[in-house]
Amino acid sequence: MLFPEVQDILCRAACAWCQVPLREAEVRRRAADFGAMVDAFGAVGARHSRGKQARQRAESWIRDVIRHVRRGSLRPAHNSPLAAIARHREPDGKLLSDQMAAVELINLLRPIVAIATYVTFAAVALHGHPSYRQLLQNPEEDYTELFVQEVRRHSPLAPFLGARVCEDFTWHGYRFPKGRLVLLDVYGTNHDPHLWPDPDTFWPDRFRNWQENPFDFIPQGGGGYATGHRCAGEWITIEVLKHAVTFLSSRLRYELPPQDLGYDLSRMPTLPRSGFVMRNVQLVGEPAHPLPAVPVEEASGCPFH
Repeated sequence: MLFPEVQDILCRAACAWCQVPLREAEVRRRAADFGAMVDAFGAVGARHSRGKQARQRAESWIRDVIRHVRRGSLRPAHNSPLAAIARHREPDGKLLSDQMAAVELINLLRPIVAIATYVTFAAVALHGHPSYRQLLQNPEEDYTELFVQEVRRHSPLAPFLGARVCEDFTWHGYRFPKGRLVLLDVYGTNHDPHLWPDPDTFWPDRFRNWQENPFDFIPQGGGGYATGHRCAGEWITIEVLKHAVTFLSSRLRYELPPQDLGYDLSRMPTLPRSGFVMRNVQLVGEPAHPLPAVPVEEASGCPFH
């Protein structure tokens, strides 16, 4: 099943980038917890409870990592995210609490694992539109970013977002009183026929001459990064997806058994129901860029290696 496999890969990558030690034996457990935290977004009942428990486990794990950095028993590179957060001091000169440092570090790790949902939808798009594989493999044109942007537009990672009105205001004749719950229709905006001709058709070429607008295309929130509610990791998402699409289209050969690739728009976040089951998977070709080793220095007393 592609979805959990990609979660594991992205969990390894996120921890390697942040220089958080991660034993191979615990990859699935940590990735599943990050996934459960994402799956609890907008959920109630059992899903919310599972996400809350997963967050508690992740925070306990990362608090221990932070403490070992501060004690000197774990020595990440000085310019790594782990070192930056563990050693950050507030204007009053105090370190962040262990808990707050853990939360900030998890806010880097969890969203990277969440990209597994987009990768799964990209695989569904490649399966449903096989003619694009040839365009993706054409070295004379960078079609990959067009394809990735259309995956992000067409796929409902977060069908809607909610927020409370902070202060009374009126917009286009509509009054928004303080405290009112407002829902932003992410999927509807990205499928609005006034903004996107033939919106239910998967057509990457629509982005070839696209006039970029932070309010028309909102797969990861709208507005600007500094003052709006747009994900600051959007460009990381795009680059990860480009690598994933290239890998799926040029380095893997596989078959798909009968399965349900549909999804439920009443579920937030949603996912192809089957998780994209593959069989007879074969790796072809050679990787363009092998992954480097992670330079984390172990000191005495560190339990993470």
